[in-house]
Amino acid sequence: MTSISKIASSGQWRARYRDEDGKQHARHFDRKVDAQRWLNDVTASVVRGDYIEPGAGKVTVAAYAATWQAVQVSSPGTARIVDNAVRCHLLPELGAKPMASVLPSTIQGFIKTLEAKGLAAGTIRNVHDVAWRIFDAAVHDRVISRSPFVKIRLPALDKHEVVVPTIEEVAALADAVEDRWRAVIVTLAGSGLRIGELLGLQVRDVDFLKRTIRVERQRTQDGLLTPPKSASSIRTVPVGQVVIDELAAHLSRYPSTTDLFRDEFGKPLQYRRWKHIWAGASGETQVSFTSHAMRHFFASALISGGASVKQVQTVLGHASAVITLKVYSHLWPGDEDRTRVVMDAALMPLQAGLDASVAVPRT
Repeated sequence: MTSISKIASSGQWRARYRDEDGKQHARHFDRKVDAQRWLNDVTASVVRGDYIEPGAGKVTVAAYAATWQAVQVSSPGTARIVDNAVRCHLLPELGAKPMASVLPSTIQGFIKTLEAKGLAAGTIRNVHDVAWRIFDAAVHDRVISRSPFVKIRLPALDKHEVVVPTIEEVAALADAVEDRWRAVIVTLAGSGLRIGELLGLQVRDVDFLKRTIRVERQRTQDGLLTPPKSASSIRTVPVGQVVIDELAAHLSRYPSTTDLFRDEFGKPLQYRRWKHIWAGASGETQVSFTSHAMRHFFASALISGGASVKQVQTVLGHASAVITLKVYSHLWPGDEDRTRVVMDAALMPLQAGLDASVAVPRT
């Protein structure tokens, strides 16, 4: 219901309408045509389904972010990333601002502030993605009419190739740790498991006859057992005899029927303890990479052995081959070398009839 009436005392025109909840809203204009235009715009927005109640955008970023977080459905790992982005970065900078007051320039300034704090490009992009999801949800909730995330420039990601340990470095690390932890090093290098997945392994997950390891859970940094990073991370990883023998020797020395790796007190090996163990071994051997590099060692070995992208993706538990190629594309043979090998194989029958005296020496 809409109406326009003239106020005798001021000569202005009052435009009024009631929203779907029956609440009345009014604005005053000097000209009747402006009042009618405003009512037309409101009516059109209701018809389109993008009507925004006046005052909805006054809710603060902190208040709306809390409401948004409370209804999200995600894995524990994703929830931690979101909470860190909101609590440590978004709220300190933008939390007190009304949602409707946040402009594209505000967001660009926010990104610039994160960069000035020395945050890595990947971390800034994670924070950006979380903030984008919050404001996008606000648009759909009709809190704001449009998202301020328009033409936002983000810092470029580092394009450094992954560090692949050598077999000598893997062997040195295995020799540097206490005997109890040697199997951890060998299993990481020979299975490509993430450290959280390895810490979550139970004895029953290892099939010594089929030589496989079943990944069904991970241990988080706070010690909780949760489902893996994603659905694709639930997988069965084939492992070689070296890993199987190492695990068999480990269980013969440190028997267990539950957790595969336990500390001296019979408790599951925790992430914090593992970081301490790794730091000691890496300091002794002078390696400069984290234990995640063992995953790169595994992938590199597969690729050098002729494994396909799909095979590497499957055993690593990547959600898609795009991720696998993004990380490891430089390890696959180049197109030029592959072309030479393929064509040499195809033309091999011709070589028998070629006069050795005119053959071009191979370089």
